Amino acid sequence: MTLDLRGIIPACIVTFDADGHFDEAAYRRYLQWLLPQGPVALAINADTGEGPHLWPDERERVLRVAVDEAGDTPIIAGLSASFTAQAIEEAKRAEGAGASGLLVFPIPAYQGTPLDPAIPVAYHEAVARGCGLPLIAFQLQPALGGVIFSEETLQRIAAIESVVALKEASFDARLYLATRRMIERLDRPIDLLTGDDNFIYESFVMGAEGALIGFGTLATDLQVEMFQLTRQGRWDEARVIWERILPLEEAVYGQPVRDYRARTKVALAHLGVIENTSMRPPLAEVSGAAAAAVVAALDGAQIPPMATPMRRAAAAGVA
Repeated sequence: MTLDLRGIIPACIVTFDADGHFDEAAYRRYLQWLLPQGPVALAINADTGEGPHLWPDERERVLRVAVDEAGDTPIIAGLSASFTAQAIEEAKRAEGAGASGLLVFPIPAYQGTPLDPAIPVAYHEAVARGCGLPLIAFQLQPALGGVIFSEETLQRIAAIESVVALKEASFDARLYLATRRMIERLDRPIDLLTGDDNFIYESFVMGAEGALIGFGTLATDLQVEMFQLTRQGRWDEARVIWERILPLEEAVYGQPVRDYRARTKVALAHLGVIENTSMRPPLAEVSGAAAAAVVAALDGAQIPPMATPMRRAAAAGVA
């Protein structure tokens, strides 16, 4: 299986109306703003997009809208489940909705140490048998409900033919580098995608082929330029871009890290891309100092607002 993941893959937000329902019109406007900035793919219903907090029918609807808007841009669907049969059903549903690949979330059954490699390996194998899509394995920091896999576990997951990449989101540079070295030793190397929003540039220095990141939905064009510069070996120029946007990343991904989703919506609202910053409970909006820090970081990075802010576009009847 092939899937071009070598570039910036934003993990997209989801938009809600004032009543907490999926706002399709606002979502389409958001995607229409994001897609021209050059992402190589989009990740839909991932953690940034509150995928684990949506009903199955909502996830499918969100996914179908994204596929419709994206055209030739591949759509990676977040696959979040609690047990194997549910995961297979969700994988088939995503495939039917037009997804190009799946980001396989860690599940609650992984919690606790030690974790027998047979458990996550069997889970990935079952998903691979249940659908025809390429899979991206996902190592996620425990603070966001994830798990750090052992080297044996990663090796066995990577040996599954459908697995084409690993998203490494431990937020630990030393662990990231150890994972990179492990992948290089595989008989069939897979792509390493950084999910470490706190050291994106450094991830490329250490060999990432791409980035599947929630921060990718902010300053996307700058991150695409940064990635392209690294591919050309123009590291100093790429670092200038990273240092420009790093304070924004630090404001969005501050403590508690779970609020990064809400802070991302604050940033998008300040840019005029969305109007409603509602979250799906029990996730909550942020305000006060946290929101002010995000706005200040946006202004400090000189991120320009949307040319036609969301409110003006809505008033004009733009879909």
